Order: sequence, then structure tokens, then C-alpha cells
Amino acid sequence: MCPRPSFSRSARAWGGAALATLLTLAAPTAQGAEQVVFVSGAFRRSIPVADLERLSRTGEAVGLLGDALRLGGQDPAGVAKLLNHGVTLPLVPTTRLLSTRFGEDALERLSVILYPLRAPKVGMVALRSATILGVQNGSGTLSAVGFLRAYPNEDVAINLPALQSALEGLSGMGNVVNEFLESDLGSNLERVKEPRAPAKP
Repeated sequence: MCPRPSFSRSARAWGGAALATLLTLAAPTAQGAEQVVFVSGAFRRSIPVADLERLSRTGEAVGLLGDALRLGGQDPAGVAKLLNHGVTLPLVPTTRLLSTRFGEDALERLSVILYPLRAPKVGMVALRSATILGVQNGSGTLSAVGFLRAYPNEDVAINLPALQSALEGLSGMGNVVNEFLESDLGSNLERVKEPRAPAKP
């Protein structure tokens, strides 16, 4: 088995410079989202990000957000917990991952669901920026509230039909994932160890 190629010093330097440049360029425009706009055809409903932040801090839902949770039979405290839930994402590996083919594909798919309301074509750029800045501001942790605070556009659109389609697709993938995990290959994944780093000369 061939050892993994190591990055040269110049490649690592370019990677660090690219990260610094991205953060520098994104920071001045990343004032944070002010509205989350739910879109379905001509339908538009907006919830202020301030109301989401208030819910995350106090567990109290007000305005349209409160009405929506009541109609949906949702517990505000449970939703507040979801808003505050943080996912650990190391900054540099996350930045590199978003620049890979896999990361670009994920951003492209998500940008159909979540994008700047008045500039949908830059959805991928906005997602990448919000993720990286959110992770940076959260010291390696990203939450829904942290993502919205870092989003570089005032109005974040959520396309409801596209979201529903994606959720249905994820539901359909559940059986595929379960079958994989129950297979011989899936059950043996835990035994696979990462290859050792090449020895230094």
C-alpha cells in the first residue's frame, strides 16, 4: 500500500494564505442575517433572526415564530436546544473539505435550499463563507444561530419545496444506509485504521 503523499511547505503556505484571504474578504460583508425567509412559489413568510436568537437564549418564542411553533405543536424549549446545538468542526480541515469535489457538491445541493433571497446565484459562496466564519467565531464549533450570525446577507431564503424534496430523499436513503451498515463491508469499517503518516526523512 502506497503511503499518502505529503504536502510540501509551499503547498501548506498557499493553503494558509488562501484561508486567510477568504476570511479577510468575507469578514467585512458578514454582518449576519436579519431575516429567515421561507419561500414557496409566490409565498413569502419572514422570521427575524433576532426572534430565533431570543428563543435560543430564553426558550421564549414570540411573533410569527411563536405562532408557527404553536400551530405545529412544537415545544419552544426543544427548538431552542436545536438552535444552540453545536457541531465541532476544526477550521482548517473544514475549509479544505469545502474546497474539495465532495464539498463543492454538498454546497451546490444545499444552495438550492438555502441561499441569499435577492442573489440566489451566489448561494454556494454564501454557504461557504457562513460556515467558515461561523466555525471561526465559534472557536471550532458551529450552531444554527452561529451560522446565521455569520451569514453574509441580510435575508436568508429557505426554499420549502426543495427542502421537502431533500428530506424525502434523506428518508429514502435511510434504508440504503442501514443495509450498508449491516453488510460485511459496513461492519468492518470500524476495524479499518487510518494509514500512518510517512516518516520524516
